[in-house]
Amino acid sequence: MTATLAVGLMSGTSLDGIATALVRLTDDPWAAELVTFRQEPYDAGERGAIIDAIARGSSRDLALLHVALGERFAGAVLQLLAAAKVSPRDVAFIASHGQTIWHEPGRATLQLGDPAVIAERLGIQVVSDFRARDVAAGGQGAPLVPLADVMLFGHETRGRLLLNIGGMANVTWVPRRGVTESAIAFDTGPGVAVIDAVTRRLDPDVPFDRNGERARRGKPAAKLLEAFLADPFFDQPPPKSTGRERFGSAYADKLIEQVKAAGGSDNDAVATATALSAETIARALARWTPAGPEDELVISGGGARNPALVEELAGRVRPRPVVLFDQLFFDGEAKEAVAFAFLGLLTMRGQAGNLPAATGARGRRVLGHVTPP
Repeated sequence: MTATLAVGLMSGTSLDGIATALVRLTDDPWAAELVTFRQEPYDAGERGAIIDAIARGSSRDLALLHVALGERFAGAVLQLLAAAKVSPRDVAFIASHGQTIWHEPGRATLQLGDPAVIAERLGIQVVSDFRARDVAAGGQGAPLVPLADVMLFGHETRGRLLLNIGGMANVTWVPRRGVTESAIAFDTGPGVAVIDAVTRRLDPDVPFDRNGERARRGKPAAKLLEAFLADPFFDQPPPKSTGRERFGSAYADKLIEQVKAAGGSDNDAVATATALSAETIARALARWTPAGPEDELVISGGGARNPALVEELAGRVRPRPVVLFDQLFFDGEAKEAVAFAFLGLLTMRGQAGNLPAATGARGRRVLGHVTPP
């Protein structure tokens, strides 16, 4: 058994902020021990700069944001290592997912956060740009977490659904831990991105619907919900992935406008966005996965902290058992950062990190680029 100490660095489509995880990875069999985990929220200015870059950024804007995010990521890793009392020289590598600016499945994907800046500031080699090779091989470039789901988080003897509700929601069906054959994974659609965007539009000082309080005070607009559910993405079979380009600020603006035009309140708009996420996840599980009703659904990501969303989803998948990732492993908000640390180790070893059944790529590929210290 070989142990490797690494850092996983994640900034997702939710635009909540930066997640850093110090991870001890072992093989034979694969296991991941979370040593230390930190989250640093983006402030309103940082979040606004990213949203502006996605919507209308010039070449100069993107170049400067690339460097600024690299500095921000490097600082977050330094804070993580200081909290863990670990020297940079003891870390084998940093696996940085980067901040997604554009993701057009099967055509192009762009994540910012200059790995050269991270490597220069910390003196640690950096693995980055994980998605591009899968896209070049004809894949969606997402989801990439499924291989980690299969190798690290599957059930030992039976099937398990691993659902991560980040900005987008993605699910992996694992027939049994370590078994990639017949594993299925795909994005179901919006996770918390639309809920968050609606909440921010209604109150710019509030980054998300804390504890689902606004959704609980509202009522979903049933007729409008059915219209939103008619989006062709939801009927598209896997492999499939999506992002803020489809389910982002413009989508949230449309939802608010239509709810208000129908006489609904601000809270009704949040409730409708929440119901949309719960319903699309539930329908996707029923339609596209082979899981039986006895196979548990394990939920991680920021959406797992929204009890209104979790309760609505649990009601839709009953009698399937619903369990929070935290109850089985570690803090579920650290899961994707840990998963990218695992993918980074595969890259360092020259091993493939994608799952073609999930992304649609022509075959297994070694992912990412390595920037030396």
